[in-house]
Amino acid sequence: MVRRLLVAALAVAMTVVTAMSSAAAETASWQHVPLPAQVRPQAGLNEAVAFGTDRAWAVGADAVGREAPGFPLMLRWDGTAWQRQRLPGAGWQGELLSIAATSPTAVWAVGRDSAGGARLLRHDGTAWRESPAPRGVVLTKVVTGGGETWLIGSRDGAQVLLRRDGRDWRDVPVPPGAVYGLHILAADDVWAAGATNSGAAVSHWNGQVWQQTIVDGFPRSAVGSVLAVSPTEVWAGGTAGFIGGPPGRPIPPLLVRWDGQAWSRVAVPTNFGSVSSLAPAASGALGWVAVARSQKWGPPGSYPPIVPGPDFFAWDGRSFTEYSEPKVAGEGESWLLRLAPVPGTTTVWSVGRADGPEGTFAPRVLRFG
Repeated sequence: MVRRLLVAALAVAMTVVTAMSSAAAETASWQHVPLPAQVRPQAGLNEAVAFGTDRAWAVGADAVGREAPGFPLMLRWDGTAWQRQRLPGAGWQGELLSIAATSPTAVWAVGRDSAGGARLLRHDGTAWRESPAPRGVVLTKVVTGGGETWLIGSRDGAQVLLRRDGRDWRDVPVPPGAVYGLHILAADDVWAAGATNSGAAVSHWNGQVWQQTIVDGFPRSAVGSVLAVSPTEVWAGGTAGFIGGPPGRPIPPLLVRWDGQAWSRVAVPTNFGSVSSLAPAASGALGWVAVARSQKWGPPGSYPPIVPGPDFFAWDGRSFTEYSEPKVAGEGESWLLRLAPVPGTTTVWSVGRADGPEGTFAPRVLRFG
């Protein structure tokens, strides 16, 4: 009799735990995280990187348009709040465009000053320091992975890719067209997302040559994010190009997947917008897709015919779960969303910029988990 009562009690307890877990999963959502008061109005963020629940970085610019062209903005998350960080030579005006890291003691940030000069910064785990930028190169992005650090930029109007080789930066051949994003697995295993005159393109570098594939041949289509899970699973996202219709009609998003044999388009639960970022889950598989300016068709006969769509899609290996960003008082929707997962956890950051009051814009930081 006692054993039966214990079994029954255990069953009830397991049911309660399961119900609580299910309820928690159902109520999980993206939350707005405030920024420090030192961040001046008319600010925006461009990219972030995270190392743990108590350590993350985000970069951008503030006072843009008020003290044009604004000042570089560097933020650090300490596990409780975002804090503005001092930068060496912080008197220069301009913007930080990108941030990436091979480890907490090797963090890189690239930017551009008001004169158009490249700015390259490195954090050694203690402080940020200016690092010499490659001569004559205008930098737009830094990407790390597989122990590698690469730069995307241009020289004399032509695109360049550079790889960190010890203490120097070495040119790497560039695939045809433009490169907007990279996923680096190793020095001889790099995926590039971009576009050519023939449409959106994904290229693979084997250490010697690029092999390029047009993944969507629609005019002006492009992919800017790529995530390589395995040799038989690679994802790329962007926009499917302009389409006909009334003036101001938005652009459809583009998400494609490689299965080891061919690229195929993957349907997403929104009709318009741009896939601005892809993020892996803790397992390394695709975890999140962010869509900037997401919109979809409303119910038949509704006016306006287009309504806001979901901003984030969580992928479980079979289907997407839709999430929308929270509303922020006095601000509109985000028009830039860049994802930064926290390694080994289900937590993900999203940074960017949103519509602000009276035609301005405002920085936006969101967190899931």
